[in-house]
Amino acid sequence: MSHPVTMQPQAMQAYTTSQWSSDIMNCCEDMGICLCGTFIPCILACRVASDFGECCCLPILPGTLLALRTGIRERYHIPGTICNDWVKFVFCGPCATCQMARELKARNR
Repeated sequence: MSHPVTMQPQAMQAYTTSQWSSDIMNCCEDMGICLCGTFIPCILACRVASDFGECCCLPILPGTLLALRTGIRERYHIPGTICNDWVKFVFCGPCATCQMARELKARNR
């Protein structure tokens, strides 16, 4: 006679979480990224996409910067939600793009 299953096995979390290497308002940490994000944000967005391993033309499509930010968070196990990412892009899009560029620069050294 077999015993009924009363508990399902739980998956183990095999990775640790990390944080963004810089805050969203720390734009002056890297003046090159800051100036590019201020005066030519479309070029910075294309560079972020390219550094992430995507086509550099991806940011031309609507909503793709939000997807890139979510992808960066997922790849580097940074906690957050899509809703928080959306709010950051709505209220401070250039700062969010600069933060993503700084993050990729710091992780790819």
